[in-house]
Amino acid sequence: MDLLTKLFDVLFPVFLTIGIGYWYGKKDPKFDTKFITNFSGNIGLPCIIFYSLTLSNINFDIFIRFSYYMIIYVALFSIIGIILLKLLNKDIYRLLPPLILPNTGNMGMPLCLFAYGNMGLAIATSATAVILVSHFSINILLASRKFSIKPLLTCVPVYALLISLFFVYFKIPAPKFIENATFLIGYSTIFLVLMSLGVALSKIKVFSFKETLLYSLVRVLLGPLVGFGFVQFFNLSGIEAGVMFIQASMPSAVLTYLIAKIYSPKKISDSIASTVALSTFLSFFTLIIVVFIALKYFN
Repeated sequence: MDLLTKLFDVLFPVFLTIGIGYWYGKKDPKFDTKFITNFSGNIGLPCIIFYSLTLSNINFDIFIRFSYYMIIYVALFSIIGIILLKLLNKDIYRLLPPLILPNTGNMGMPLCLFAYGNMGLAIATSATAVILVSHFSINILLASRKFSIKPLLTCVPVYALLISLFFVYFKIPAPKFIENATFLIGYSTIFLVLMSLGVALSKIKVFSFKETLLYSLVRVLLGPLVGFGFVQFFNLSGIEAGVMFIQASMPSAVLTYLIAKIYSPKKISDSIASTVALSTFLSFFTLIIVVFIALKYFN
């Protein structure tokens, strides 16, 4: 019973907040999440990164290891995605991002926070760092078929990450006033990004259901299997194992759709939007099992 209560405690606030956003998006279709996106990307996420990494006493070695794990994870799913898209005779460049980049930020970080506290959030942030950098490099490269360093240079969270790692590496305690400010802004941002995810889902339509279902199942079914494989192969335990398992099990990232909308043809962005929507919907069911296993065996 205690485990089921904990499971409910972890999942309920995340699903509820997404549901609020979905309800509001349906109620007010003209609601613009541009402010939330800009605020979260330029202020909120940098605060979460700084607070989670500097206030959790996370070891620099843990950050490096989880960055390494996620690089291998993205590479592995790239191989799986290329093979799948090649077999289906689809665009192996522009349709690859939602297969290789999970939603470790909007959904993964809050779940790890509620499951494992500040240390879980910090380790989840370490995993998200690689995905974040991948969005502003690999994702844009694939979507536009052009490489540009500019998006990375103008990405505020990347600078927040570098500053945070400076504090972590040299074990410099963050001033109390910065701790309080980043805590307040960071936790407010978690609510906003979950709500905006719900709003985004309320506006996305599913095209080509059979094809989209296949892409979505690759994400929400292979993700947990690969995550469990990583736990076993790298001999992870406790919070590290739980975070790896949860983050690997996330649906496709919403940012893959937003970037496709800017850089790719409408047909491609519609397909990616469908994968994001359906994989997120399916994850509401798969994540119950994933988080249950994480709480029971990796605690």
